[in-house]
Amino acid sequence: MKIRVDDIKEQPRVLRSEEPLETFPGLVAVQDAGECGFLSPVTVELAVAREYDHIRVKGNLKTRIRLNCSRCLGDFEADLASVFTMFYRKEDRVAFDEEEVELAEEDLISIAYQGDEIDFAPEIAEQVIMELPLKPLCQESCRGLCPTCGVDLNEAECTCAGSSFSLKFSALKDFKVDK
Repeated sequence: MKIRVDDIKEQPRVLRSEEPLETFPGLVAVQDAGECGFLSPVTVELAVAREYDHIRVKGNLKTRIRLNCSRCLGDFEADLASVFTMFYRKEDRVAFDEEEVELAEEDLISIAYQGDEIDFAPEIAEQVIMELPLKPLCQESCRGLCPTCGVDLNEAECTCAGSSFSLKFSALKDFKVDK
């Protein structure tokens, strides 16, 4: 998704698009790494407006993904959505001789662009990646797998004689301290 900088006015311009996964190399890499699978194109709506010396982009996106549950390892599908605001500022080509450069707050919250066109694809991919759950769960009440026999506790009860003693501390089971 690109827009010419000269086409951006003070009145917000709305851009709507349904982009295939191949538009976002970062998302292709996430899918190839097995983090998730994208089941639908990324639907994006952006409101782009010029404000003072920067460009404000308010947007929302949505897509459908397939994840693996971190407890039971089962596949499940989920909707992913994000609402975000980004600021773009023309990149100043100033060479710094110093090793340390002090950044102002506006430098930390804005994205630099060069030329007469802004490509939103890298930042849209970044927004999708930030919305991916760290520990995906098929459902909040997922019981996971039995640590002894490996049965999915959501589908069946465990038949092993599961001890309440953690296997991590089994070496300490017979440990005695003499005083």
